[in-house]
Amino acid sequence: MSDLDEQRQKVEELKRKILEQKKKGSSGEQSEIKPIEEKGAVVEQAQQKLVEAQRQAQEAERKSALENQKRAEIAKRQAEENLRRQKEEERQRIEKAKSIQQQQSASNAIALQAYLQALKHAWVDGSLSRDEDGLLRTLRKSLGISEQEHVNLEQEVQLEIYLQAIVDSWKNGSITPQDLDRLDALRERFKISAEEHMRLEKQVRQEIL
Repeated sequence: MSDLDEQRQKVEELKRKILEQKKKGSSGEQSEIKPIEEKGAVVEQAQQKLVEAQRQAQEAERKSALENQKRAEIAKRQAEENLRRQKEEERQRIEKAKSIQQQQSASNAIALQAYLQALKHAWVDGSLSRDEDGLLRTLRKSLGISEQEHVNLEQEVQLEIYLQAIVDSWKNGSITPQDLDRLDALRERFKISAEEHMRLEKQVRQEIL
């Protein structure tokens, strides 16, 4: 082999080595770039997942706030409805109590009026028999007339009868001894004081004379 051929062979060998080194160098750069790209992709995916997690958390928080607001509104409406129902029940209770009271008052007024008429009938002659007293007791019990109401009504009737007796005694412009005796008997029976008698007699004389 000539020197020229040997030199050519060495050049070719050198070229081959250079090409191999370039290939190796290119392959190494690519092997280094690939992990970097993979790492960047992982970071990007992680960021995307983080953003998605934040979005889901915000959405869950928004839904929770809406649910809480809805529950609060429902609770408020229920409280308002309960208050309205309570007020309506209270109003109905008051109205019912008033109605019952009015009915009782009307019934009591009718009972008192009926008993007053019975008293007038029993005392019309200025006296009360044992039978009449027993009938009045029975009537009082059936009508629910209290003892105090009986006393008040009886005094009213007796005073009315006594006033009428005074009117009858003075209707002719003067009073007879018989009228005086009758008035004295009634005054004693009805327990009318002398002052009350004078007041009533003065009233009657002013109207008649």
